[in-house]
Amino acid sequence: MEYLILGFFTGLSLILAIGAQNIFVIEQGLKKQYIFLVCLVCSISDLILIFIGIFIFQFFSKYFNHVIELVFNIALIIFLLHFIYSKIKAYKTEVNFNTNFTSVTALNIFLKTLGFTYLNPHVYSDTVFFLGNFSKNFNLDQKINFGLGASTASFLFFFLIGYLSKFFSKFASNYKVWKFINLFVITFMCVIIIFVIINMIKA
Repeated sequence: MEYLILGFFTGLSLILAIGAQNIFVIEQGLKKQYIFLVCLVCSISDLILIFIGIFIFQFFSKYFNHVIELVFNIALIIFLLHFIYSKIKAYKTEVNFNTNFTSVTALNIFLKTLGFTYLNPHVYSDTVFFLGNFSKNFNLDQKINFGLGASTASFLFFFLIGYLSKFFSKFASNYKVWKFINLFVITFMCVIIIFVIINMIKA
């Protein structure tokens, strides 16, 4: 159960950050256009990428040694520091919630959602690299629970912001709310860095 919870909050902390994909979901909610389709595509895509990341590291785990593990941990810390830096910069960035739109087809929205998902390098760095690397030392059951927790966070987040932006557009598009969310993300990522460093010292 603890790995399910760990996966949930780790996945949630990654996905809460403002990005093109999240803004697109919110925009579709504000437009009241194909919200279920958009949220479903984003959520299922995250689930697939999360488990690809987790089990890629499981497959190659027998080739890991202390030197390779140290390199990955250093790379993970660098990635997290860059991630935190980008979140700090986000405080100075204006978010454009564009509510002007024209009628489009479900296929058009589906293709746009795929584009915002699979053409976004941050999607791969968060799901495949970060979550896979973070869970590389877990056993099989722990990996599955961790992946399910992270995937649950994605489903909950996308459907929540999609439908909240539909019914509570003023709240969903409030930049001050996103600043608070970014502060939570920064704090949680700092905790993860400390966790990784402690594991490196113990190894």
